[in-house]
Amino acid sequence: MTDDSPEGAPAEALTRWKCVCAYDGGPFAGWQSQPGGNSVQDTIEARLAQIFGRPVRTHASGRTDAGVHAHAQVFHFDANWRHGPERLLAAMRSVISPAIQFKTIRVVSAKFHARFSAVGKIYSYHLHLGDADPFSRPYCWPVFRPLNFTAMEAAAAALRGKNDFKAFSAFNGAEMEDTVRDLRRLEIARRGARVRITAEADGFLYKMVRSLVGAVVAVGEGKLTPAEVRTILLSRERTPLIHTAPPQGLFLEKVFYR
Repeated sequence: MTDDSPEGAPAEALTRWKCVCAYDGGPFAGWQSQPGGNSVQDTIEARLAQIFGRPVRTHASGRTDAGVHAHAQVFHFDANWRHGPERLLAAMRSVISPAIQFKTIRVVSAKFHARFSAVGKIYSYHLHLGDADPFSRPYCWPVFRPLNFTAMEAAAAALRGKNDFKAFSAFNGAEMEDTVRDLRRLEIARRGARVRITAEADGFLYKMVRSLVGAVVAVGEGKLTPAEVRTILLSRERTPLIHTAPPQGLFLEKVFYR
């Protein structure tokens, strides 16, 4: 459905919509648009183009890599719709991949930006001690070595706070952004064979959460000590000692806005 102005009439200002969605990252090549079209962004934009009869660009709170999941990814787009948010949400939910769920949508100020207005995020990472069943395996990292949770807690404590996390990012030669982040939480909770690592910060660098998890697990396995993790953090240099945890265990849980 389109809302084009009559020829010669002033262009109508577009409405900005804020949408929260969840997705299973397994079938997709990440959030960001890809040449082959197999991304979450491509799938959503294709559906919006069907609804509005024109290309509609979305802007997300951040990019998730291939295989990474989201409980509450936030994105916005600009388009006019005269039938209320409930009917727009119903239209978006129709004929969409079952791996994507649109949870909420509402009108926001034109000043709102899903990425630049965000002031914090929470991610969770899920481990499984030993082999996971086929229903859990796509959403966790099975770890077969015994883990020292006391040492892991000490490593998490050494990483928390406002620091330069360049050593825990994976820059790919693109822009060099400010690498200082305030890691407000890095907590480990165990329930039986399931382990959940929760990370909250004012923002995260490329592959930062998975690198933090990789370091904490390495400490649990006895490959690193908490002191060595702290030394790596202060060095601001990426090292082969820090491995990036597999993507399937990572979930974007929440994005915070003022």
